[in-house]
Amino acid sequence: MDDTFWKLVDEVAALSPDAVLVADDHGRYLTALQLRDEALAVAGGLVSHGVRPGGVLSWQLPTTLEAAVMLAAGARLGVVHNPIIPLLRHKEVGHICAQLGTELLVVPRVWRGFDHAQMARDLGIKHVALDFESPVDSSTPIRLPRDTAMSLPPPPSRSDDCRWVYYSSGTTSTPKGVRHTDTSAMAASLAMIERCEFNDNDVYPIAWPFTHIGGIAMITTALHTRMKLVLFDSFDATTTPLRMAEHQPTILGSALPFFRAYIAAQRSVGDRRLFPRVRLVVAGGAPTPQELNQELIDVLEVRGAAGLYGLTEFPNVTGEWWRNDTLGLDVGPIGPGCEARVVNGELQLRGVQGFLGYVDETLNAEAFTEDGWFRTGDLASIDERGHIQVTGRLKDVVIRNAENISASEVEEAVLFHPKVRDVAVIGLPDPATGERVVAAVVLDAGDTVTVADLAEHCVSLGLAKYKCPAQVVVIDAIERNPMGKIQKDRVREAVNAVVNSA
Repeated sequence: MDDTFWKLVDEVAALSPDAVLVADDHGRYLTALQLRDEALAVAGGLVSHGVRPGGVLSWQLPTTLEAAVMLAAGARLGVVHNPIIPLLRHKEVGHICAQLGTELLVVPRVWRGFDHAQMARDLGIKHVALDFESPVDSSTPIRLPRDTAMSLPPPPSRSDDCRWVYYSSGTTSTPKGVRHTDTSAMAASLAMIERCEFNDNDVYPIAWPFTHIGGIAMITTALHTRMKLVLFDSFDATTTPLRMAEHQPTILGSALPFFRAYIAAQRSVGDRRLFPRVRLVVAGGAPTPQELNQELIDVLEVRGAAGLYGLTEFPNVTGEWWRNDTLGLDVGPIGPGCEARVVNGELQLRGVQGFLGYVDETLNAEAFTEDGWFRTGDLASIDERGHIQVTGRLKDVVIRNAENISASEVEEAVLFHPKVRDVAVIGLPDPATGERVVAAVVLDAGDTVTVADLAEHCVSLGLAKYKCPAQVVVIDAIERNPMGKIQKDRVREAVNAVVNSA
């Protein structure tokens, strides 16, 4: 991982030119050699638009071949890459580009009904808008600026400069810009390669945003192991699992909404195995409830969901060994090149994946301890085997009668209830107890569930009575970010809307 990302792309193209590394849902694919050659052509196209080494290149592309090529093209130029999740809009994109001083923003003209080009014009950002609306098939060329005649500057030679800025997906507040080097971003593949034993027979379809830091982690994994990534630019719970099955995947991921869809798809085809080659399910982004983990074992016939843990600041830093007989109980031990400790209940990290610091340097003092450990903000424990169990967010607690109650612990218990399709737990002010535990639940049409129902259910699962929900609010949906994390601020808004309308 001491080489630059571009050097890895270049070397794999020379060593394994015919290895298919990345494909997409439109029937297109790129071998290692094609990935390099397309990246060189797109690098020329970017230079023709004024992009230069060290400049900030922001881009907001869906999960297709274009996103993988853009990663490699910018790496060839030595830009400061700033991939932006496509679902972000004026407020977030304006904040990001203004804070970084973006020199060029690359966007689809229109994607999923939203006019990205108009947004860029509204924000006054120099941009290139591309056609992502026209039909795509196996013959569609890469939809990025290309110029094979353009002279390119020398490739970057240092792997320890800031080359990547990702904005944390977050669950509340304004996203924070996280600065990474080639080394730290690529090291996000280390634990996955070791613990999941990715190899050149593996096929992994992904439908989450490739512009998440997981994008470079997975393409680095593919380059090192010659596995094949299959990119899906949208996710429909009914149809996407069926399309994924056509690629004969060996790996599935990566969070609760996806897992429920895979299970439902398998049940819809009866006894025929929809995913006969799947050897592993990986779980990241949020804990996997044990009931759901057992369904994965029973329905998909896997060992369980192999837990991975990471943050934008420290991506994919742990992992379970996929060959373990039981999976899904924790996120495994710390990965290669990193260390973990728990101080006053908080998980702290240091090591090769560690970011350089935030774009807003005023945030760094609170983020690190005096001896250089990163404060994750996650509640966790480490057992005698070194396995880490993440139990919730340090700030995602309900303080009832001066007792800290982990929201995620209550969520997992409530989710076992047969009528509850989804749940998020928050705290609301209470004159008697300071805060009360509120369960925002999604139910099937016509179903009801009471506080007494949930209390009896949660206590039967071993949850202490004082942790049980004191209020139940039925809402239409639990909003999650693209990586599956509950957006508590949106849940709080939905709960308040229901309560205020009653």
